[in-house]
Amino acid sequence: MVEILTTIYLAYMFITLYFLSLFTLTFMQNRKEIFSVPTPGKNYSVSILIPAYNEQDSIEETAETVLKSNYKNIVEVIIINDGSSDKTLEIAKKLERKFQNVIVFDKKNSGKADSLNQALKIAKGEIIGVVDADSYPDEHAISSMAGFFNDEKVGAVTTRILVRNQNNFLRKMQAIEYKVIAFSRKLLDFLDSIYVTPGPLALYRKSALEKINGFDAKNMTEDIEVTWHLVHEGYDVRMSFISKSTTVAPDTLGKWFKQRIRWNIGGYQTILKYKDSFFRKGMLGWFILPFFSISLVLGVFGLGIFFYRIFQEILLWYLSTKYSIAAQTVLIAMEDVNFNPSVLNFLGVVLFVFGMAFVFFALKRVNEHIREKEGFFNVIFYSLTYIMLRPLVVIISLYKFFTGNYSWR
Repeated sequence: MVEILTTIYLAYMFITLYFLSLFTLTFMQNRKEIFSVPTPGKNYSVSILIPAYNEQDSIEETAETVLKSNYKNIVEVIIINDGSSDKTLEIAKKLERKFQNVIVFDKKNSGKADSLNQALKIAKGEIIGVVDADSYPDEHAISSMAGFFNDEKVGAVTTRILVRNQNNFLRKMQAIEYKVIAFSRKLLDFLDSIYVTPGPLALYRKSALEKINGFDAKNMTEDIEVTWHLVHEGYDVRMSFISKSTTVAPDTLGKWFKQRIRWNIGGYQTILKYKDSFFRKGMLGWFILPFFSISLVLGVFGLGIFFYRIFQEILLWYLSTKYSIAAQTVLIAMEDVNFNPSVLNFLGVVLFVFGMAFVFFALKRVNEHIREKEGFFNVIFYSLTYIMLRPLVVIISLYKFFTGNYSWR
């Protein structure tokens, strides 16, 4: 048993250090291109789709933020009311009367992916933008993304997604997480391996979406599935790192767990859908699928090994204390004290230090243009405690996935 755990532990260390090294080398090779964006070769027409279900508190500001974009060829902003039971439709209609290029598409509730597919049929733009109804693209976001479509192989473009209203500790943790993810995603861009175009802002080539028949309405995370589908069909996915879109993050652990479980289950659905592409079909099969799958496995094994070692130490301490007291012997003698660190512990420390360095470096790069700065304690807490929640989410979502006990909301 010990030999098996040691082997798993070493494999865990090797794979994690491999990806850290890969990301480091990728950055060093492409560091001058991080903030580079191509100038649009033509004035692409853009249709923005905003799917909304019970978003009365945010839909107006979201739409007006999109309309303030400095990109001059947004031909329409289509607000898709997905059978809301609050005042979303009323507010959307008010916006339609106020702004000439706002269109309200009202429909029965059928989910986000189906809403996008229905609106796609009437959208006029060459480029389709998707913006969640609680997200806020910055003024330059679309203009800094459009130029990537000069390359006919590009099917989608994403950008930095950052947390809005960091007004409690959980949201501050997510703000750090989102920034690390944004930096990592840009590095994946250089490897042709972006695996998701998040809902707060993504642009798609309309002809590419039509080729793949739009978004998968059966998937819990249509933004992951559509990205994999585009890559599967030979399209590239790019990222503009210079712009951003902010989004409202969960403010309680309950909401956070619910969101992350949905993300994970959608990921499992996508893995199963494209399982036949493993180690074939270009970067999807040779990198995205293995990277995505290994990340899930590492989380489970990492948590399992951690708790096993903690349990083992507590059990040994308890038994040695109990029998030492019963036998009236010394609990510990100086010759029993070993100050020589084991190889496994040393590798664990190295991995933690490298991981921390990556987090601090990612934050520094992302913060360069947004004038934000995380507290040192927050980053330490994020690295030591917050990320330990991820494996728990993986385990819970796996259970729900295999038992079929899940829904979008």
